[in-house]
Amino acid sequence: MVIGVLILEIQLPGCQSLKEKRGRLKPLLARLHREFNVSASEVDLNDSWQLSLIACSTVSNNRAHTTRSLQKIVTWMDVHWPDATIIDDRIELYG
Repeated sequence: MVIGVLILEIQLPGCQSLKEKRGRLKPLLARLHREFNVSASEVDLNDSWQLSLIACSTVSNNRAHTTRSLQKIVTWMDVHWPDATIIDDRIELYG
């Protein structure tokens, strides 16, 4: 069993409040879950208006499959979610 975690540090330009940030993150997290069957959550930078740290996790029986699945999220976000700019991304595998 392999547990994969994708950590995304994103910037949300133009956010003027935490309420606006939550309003922009909620649909993103729901879409990541629906499109990629991953758990997705904001895990840090909760009090920053324009920055967020998002974690996406998945479980598989193959390391290569897990890595490919999580890398697709980064590519998808660049193409389909221009509202957020990816500052940094990293994939961690456990197991």
